[in-house]
Amino acid sequence: MDWEAVQNNDFAVPADRPLPELVDELCAMLASPDPRVRDDTAYPVLALWTARGVLDDHLESLGDRMAGRLRHDEIQARTFAAMILAWVVLRDARTGHLDAGCVPRWRAGFASWWLGESELRGWDDALGWLHAVAHGADTVRAFARSPRLEESDLRGLLDLTVDRLMADGGYLFAHGEDDRVAYALASVLARPELPVGSATAWLDRIGDAIRAGAPGPVPPWASNTLRTLACLYVWADRGVCWFDPDTGGFGEAVRLPHGEAVKERLAAVLRLPWRGLG
Repeated sequence: MDWEAVQNNDFAVPADRPLPELVDELCAMLASPDPRVRDDTAYPVLALWTARGVLDDHLESLGDRMAGRLRHDEIQARTFAAMILAWVVLRDARTGHLDAGCVPRWRAGFASWWLGESELRGWDDALGWLHAVAHGADTVRAFARSPRLEESDLRGLLDLTVDRLMADGGYLFAHGEDDRVAYALASVLARPELPVGSATAWLDRIGDAIRAGAPGPVPPWASNTLRTLACLYVWADRGVCWFDPDTGGFGEAVRLPHGEAVKERLAAVLRLPWRGLG
């Protein structure tokens, strides 16, 4: 298949091959170690087809395939599976086509992968973008948009994200991971189901860990976490905009229901190491 021609034709679906066959080919390409095949070709086609509803009749099978691939032996296969899973969840958030059990099942599998992933490099000179932390954050953001998640599930997403931030993986964010994680947290906090206590309590664990820090070099997890919280302060102040596949742009800003309380708690935690903060 000439996938470059497909992209140049506004991602129109080729008429000369069955759609399931095309999806199989794209899914195989999505695991390729060649970033031109995986990132430049398979990912944008699968993402746009999912967002546009082309794959609505295959949504559950695609989600199951991506959730299963989170256990793949190769890192690039795992991290790009998370990205397509995010698009599947976002499509269901718009249409409600999936069976009720799909999103909770995928969320559990995703949580197990993201927290346990040990290959955290953002970039590899041969493989290109890997970005396990950032891609996982984008998937958290997708789950946060799903109306199938209730308050307890949203609190679980906050806890999962804190667990990922505070895990001692030894990797210092270098490729915008803090921005992406902050965006994910803000997307969870934009949900009106969260009462103010739930919207701020997750920060207590971070504050306790910062207080317990020993003198000496700042561990990577602490630097990563503090930079993420600083980013989140901006999201909490300005609100959250999400991509709209119908327009190809971003929608109006959605204010966090408890934005002021979140900002105050963020400032209190950030003030622990940043003593000159007002």
